[in-house]
Amino acid sequence: MLSRIIEKLVGYAEQKLSLPPRDAVFARNTLLMLTGLRTFEETGAVYEGETVGELLGALTLEATAEGLITEGEAESLSDRVMGALMLPPSEVERRFSMRFEHSPEKATEWLYRYLVDADYVKKERLDLNPRFTAENGLIVTINRAKPEFRDPKKAVSGNSVAGGYPSCSICRENEGFHGRDRRTLRTVSVMLGDEKWFWQFSPYGYFRQHGIAVNEKHIPMHVDRAAFEKLLDFVDAFPHYFIGCNAPLPRIGGSVLAHDHFQGGGETLPLFKAKIACPLYSLEEKEVEVGVVDWYGTVVRVTGRNREQLVSVCERIRAGWEEYEDRTRGLIPRDGEGVHHAVSPTVVMGEKGYEINLILRSNITSERYPDGVFHAHPEYHVIKKESIGLIEAQGLFILPGRLVGELRSLRRALLSGVLTEELRDFRLLFSEIMARGAPKTEEEADRAIAFELGDICRRILLNTAVFETPQKTAEFLKGLGFYE
Repeated sequence: MLSRIIEKLVGYAEQKLSLPPRDAVFARNTLLMLTGLRTFEETGAVYEGETVGELLGALTLEATAEGLITEGEAESLSDRVMGALMLPPSEVERRFSMRFEHSPEKATEWLYRYLVDADYVKKERLDLNPRFTAENGLIVTINRAKPEFRDPKKAVSGNSVAGGYPSCSICRENEGFHGRDRRTLRTVSVMLGDEKWFWQFSPYGYFRQHGIAVNEKHIPMHVDRAAFEKLLDFVDAFPHYFIGCNAPLPRIGGSVLAHDHFQGGGETLPLFKAKIACPLYSLEEKEVEVGVVDWYGTVVRVTGRNREQLVSVCERIRAGWEEYEDRTRGLIPRDGEGVHHAVSPTVVMGEKGYEINLILRSNITSERYPDGVFHAHPEYHVIKKESIGLIEAQGLFILPGRLVGELRSLRRALLSGVLTEELRDFRLLFSEIMARGAPKTEEEADRAIAFELGDICRRILLNTAVFETPQKTAEFLKGLGFYE
């Protein structure tokens, strides 16, 4: 019965969400209002260690059975209920700030745990997503909660908000907004440069403690000298996190290009482990190391502790790449359709100080590659057609949820030796796996598919490389005044 579940939820909130005992009756009555109950029967039920998913599942199942909600309203009811049981944003920020003074890492750990317990971060679901590290070191995940946007225009429109409030899906005005079921969203303030920003965790994060830092002003994404300084400010405040920015370009950048923001979190991504292939140096900025990274995409790493010199080097590379032209390779910095070159910077603290990886990106298209010359080529679209953004460019691939079922069917085809017509888009994977030796068991087939997925992700990153080799990237840098 609902009364019993509500008693358990209130007990859960007292233990997990810091609901004061004095507010327990008020919280119970709020839940009665939200579920549509007009009476309550005390059952003596207490919280006994159930997960938030189990409690909300029982609540929505019972509410549906009693005709109080439809099946399609379960998510919204869960959001309303948990939002009512949580601390208000000001109190969350106060408790975060108290912890931050002693340990930024403990502060973010507390906030993340709190939002998991509040069911804002859907960790129970995220833990069910398939994930593995490929033999080539890339991380491959399948996110069953994230919708697949195969059309870049739909990807952008999917984050708009009808009516103009909030202006977009990541504005701070979403905190508690019923129109997007963000009643459980809580954010914390952070100063980057002389601007007010805020940090929030992603409800369907792709990696450990995945979050975004967002400018309080709703202004377009951009990468300039000030952006580099803000990224450094962020890792000064949160040295246990990496932080990065998508290239501010349609088709390859973030899906919310209209609002200035960064992405980061507590994961050590494969790019961070990559070595330098071509070391260089600058006569002007002698305290900074520059090098081309031994990586599948085109990446320049700038390392050091002198912030002013780091920013100067990054700005020189950014400005040089945005003006670079090589029409023999289709590298056109701008045309009638707009700007096509940008850098995607990411920063992490290392043994030598700040490590800034500048990923050179181009979104130019052609008749042969209408989705992008330096994008996943068509033969790989069955695996990944969406934008290859900041996270994938660093070696963590987020593949669409449809693959869970499709790869299961592919496994059956491999074991039978026959590719059915419905799997025709997987003919490349099928033929390459069979050429290495037909698997005889489900375990062999799964290993073969995992190897193939990792290798296709490697090839997709090679597609995004604007220079074919580290040596050619080094030649570009020499043209900007760097030396071997």
